[in-house]
Amino acid sequence: MTTLATLAVLALAALHAYILVLEMFLWTTPRARAAFGTTAEFAAETKALAANQGLYNGFLAAGLLWGAVASDPVGFQVSVFFLVCVAVAGVYGAATASRKILFVQTVPALIALTLVLLAH
Repeated sequence: MTTLATLAVLALAALHAYILVLEMFLWTTPRARAAFGTTAEFAAETKALAANQGLYNGFLAAGLLWGAVASDPVGFQVSVFFLVCVAVAGVYGAATASRKILFVQTVPALIALTLVLLAH
């Protein structure tokens, strides 16, 4: 992959690592509540559910990191797979939770996917 494509994949991995931290460890804090638009009561009631979601975001981050550092053809294949996973999850999240997810998750994933495909 080109440097730009690799950086885009790594940036998306960093975003999902940050989401992991917000959902698993900071869910009830003002920062996470502001990011996800939740109340203190809702955050307290859904802490375990959010941690589970955070774990899945961690898996996405790990897969993206793997794709960025692995040599081709594995790096390319893994990057494409996890970028598509992120894009699909973002579309589903935008349809079911918040349209903002489309711009935070899906659009960056599609940009990174385009860069990866162009680099191959």
